[in-house]
Amino acid sequence: MKLLVTGGAGYIGSHVVRIAEASGAEVTVVDDLSTGIVNRVSCPLEEIQLANDGAVSQLTQLMTETKFDAVIHLAAKKQVGESVEQPESYYKDNIGGLANLLTAMRATNTLKLVFSSSAATYGMPDVEAVNEDYPPNPINPYGQTKLVGEWLVKAAGVWGLRGVNLRYFNVAGTGHPGLGDTAALNLIPIAIGQVKSGKSPIVFGNDYPTPDGSCIRDYVHVQDLAAAHLRAVEYLDQPKRSFDTFNVGTGVGASVIEVLDELKKASGVDFEIEIGDRRPGDPPRLVADVSRIKNELGFECEKNLGEIVQSAWDAS
Repeated sequence: MKLLVTGGAGYIGSHVVRIAEASGAEVTVVDDLSTGIVNRVSCPLEEIQLANDGAVSQLTQLMTETKFDAVIHLAAKKQVGESVEQPESYYKDNIGGLANLLTAMRATNTLKLVFSSSAATYGMPDVEAVNEDYPPNPINPYGQTKLVGEWLVKAAGVWGLRGVNLRYFNVAGTGHPGLGDTAALNLIPIAIGQVKSGKSPIVFGNDYPTPDGSCIRDYVHVQDLAAAHLRAVEYLDQPKRSFDTFNVGTGVGASVIEVLDELKKASGVDFEIEIGDRRPGDPPRLVADVSRIKNELGFECEKNLGEIVQSAWDAS
């Protein structure tokens, strides 16, 4: 199988590439290296900014020269706060880049796409575990671009595209030495950085309607997430597919304080925590209902929270 992986030099993308190569796939990466790291890529790499005007011709040439069986599209801007400050940039890059990619796929009759979406499409659902039929209501431009991306993938079915959207929950951990999350934009890498610098990790709010008062999230190991992409590619081989959107999570929630307790075990440091004010827009609970991906793709995450935190600490 020949795979094209956009954003394959990034944190998630490099894990997808490793697991794809381990399965015997021939992989080519497209990445603009704005956040990706070139030495994480050992397969062919094309440096392309997907949202640029010349991207369609570059991608069309690449897809003509190599007849890819499927495309996994991960390349995107993904900082929620930045998206609020720079909505135009997020729409241009995330939607424009996907549109250019689909234009090239249409021109070359490349018909299978796995799209990297996000649980941010749900906004602030008031349910114990959110399933894919819950009405999406993203509360920031980042989540909006992911939802619009899903619409665009579905609309491209008019010319024969087979697309599937994977809505990620909180991705963390490391599957290979040297592939850790260097961005430090999410709880686990942020807290690790604070502990290593002798600071106290901050819990933003301890008065939520949860057992310990801190927010609850569904943490998925990046290696499990990478495996879900390959299972999704296989799913696109089926002539009839009941669904085009799947949550990727564990179905088990963990509070911020529970995550920090796991970090104490992984690090061996009995650090103090600091309680800060709530952050605007933080839902008290965001946990995946994973019954659809289990029933339709036969996929389940294998790694638990302790393994996630330990692997992240070991790679830091």
